[in-house]
Amino acid sequence: MALGNIIVGQSGGPTSVINSSLAGVFKTALDMKEGKVYGMLNGIDGLLHHQYIDMTERIKNDLDVELLKRTPSSFLGSCRRKVKPEDYEDIFKILNELEIGSFFYIGGNDSMDTIKQLSEYGNKIGSPIRFMGVPKTIDNDLAVTDHTPGYGSAAKYIGATLKEVIRDGLVYSHATVSVVEIMGRDAGWLTLAASLAKGEDCEGVDLIYLPEVPFDIDKFVAKVKELHEKKGSLVIAVSEGIHTADGKYICEMAASDRMVDSFGHVALSGTATYLSNLLAGELGCKTRAIEFSTMQRCANHLASLTDINEAYAAGAMAVEAAAKGETGKVVIFKRVSTEPYIMTTETYDVNAIANEVKNVPLEWIINDGTGISDEAVKYLRPLIAGELQPVMVNGLPRHITVKDC
Repeated sequence: MALGNIIVGQSGGPTSVINSSLAGVFKTALDMKEGKVYGMLNGIDGLLHHQYIDMTERIKNDLDVELLKRTPSSFLGSCRRKVKPEDYEDIFKILNELEIGSFFYIGGNDSMDTIKQLSEYGNKIGSPIRFMGVPKTIDNDLAVTDHTPGYGSAAKYIGATLKEVIRDGLVYSHATVSVVEIMGRDAGWLTLAASLAKGEDCEGVDLIYLPEVPFDIDKFVAKVKELHEKKGSLVIAVSEGIHTADGKYICEMAASDRMVDSFGHVALSGTATYLSNLLAGELGCKTRAIEFSTMQRCANHLASLTDINEAYAAGAMAVEAAAKGETGKVVIFKRVSTEPYIMTTETYDVNAIANEVKNVPLEWIINDGTGISDEAVKYLRPLIAGELQPVMVNGLPRHITVKDC
């Protein structure tokens, strides 16, 4: 079945390797020599405003493709627009004007909801357009798939940076307590990666708190006091989304007014600051709050080669599946083996993935909710393996952008 003209967009938060998935979609479609490859500027929001480009005019050769794989964040721009039924007619009108045969959306949970809605509406009106989801999220919380592209590189950055934070904290004779806040609203996959800091050359993080387990402030303070008396300086990793047993986010204790996006997600930040200030009063020592914030999303200089290659493969497989006539599907990863690491890809019904959240298995959270099991670390290790050096110009990484093309 012919692909026809295709259109691809990127949505949600950026990652170090989301452009590698874009490269996989673009190069695979180009090699099939069928039609044009359009790129939505700022995702579905841009499409609704007739903002798109012909990517064959921007990505001119294999060198550009390789540079795209080494460029973090979203080359085409992104959005967090929730598609509504009143958008359907306009979207399909634009797609038909461009003679689109296949639609690809690279993103996380909310983006897969877009694929779900558009594929269902397409089926309802008898449209031949195929809709495919390409997984992306540093949060690693998409259901069904073993992991998502973007997660391995973020995990690598977290593990490496925490090793450096630990080294920094041990420099002085006086004790310091550092509370490091890591992204993760409902699922603690990113904070799970704090366990990677521990090794032959590093004692690792002292305490790790994930949102899968209710957070007890009194127990937290008591545990920190106990460890502080024994060893002095401490490094503590917390998910931004940790909350009390009644569901109240810890960051809400510092500020109650929070921005809410179009999907109803409350903005989370300030967890480390609140806990750091609390500990300063309780311990009477120097404390500091460190928010990794957006730094963990696009640190392509520390990207995992495994992650880059798998992101590209996910984009390529989505195109191949659409060429076979598949629609309403998402590319997923299935782990065949951890040692040696063997991963396969296949497609899966978007209805089983959209709007679902995959949490960290509770059996991986040990020591009364303050530690991570060896099994979890074994799961993580292959995902951070390997490096792909950036193209360096004047001592800094060179990126490719739409404006440069």
